[in-house]
Amino acid sequence: MSFLAEHLTFSAEADDAFAKLQLQMMGAFAEFERNIIRKRQAEGISKAKAGGVYKGTKKPIDREKVRQMKADGYSTYKIAEEMSISRMSVHRILNTEAI
Repeated sequence: MSFLAEHLTFSAEADDAFAKLQLQMMGAFAEFERNIIRKRQAEGISKAKAGGVYKGTKKPIDREKVRQMKADGYSTYKIAEEMSISRMSVHRILNTEAI
């Protein structure tokens, strides 16, 4: 492994204690930084949830309901409006039925 900008070279065969120490320190700092990022992310999500901004993942579309509404005579526009989805999603669901 080589870091050109820092002029450092690491090798598995080399028995260089200083190089091994530097590699371990870089790994420790990278792990520390990742832990801080995860903690900040969790704090941000909890703040967003408390503020009502973060809702989590979207609920899946009830495909059977879409097909039933179409069978009941609803237009794709009306189905999309009633279910709060796009018309493209309605068309995609209805077209997969034909396959």
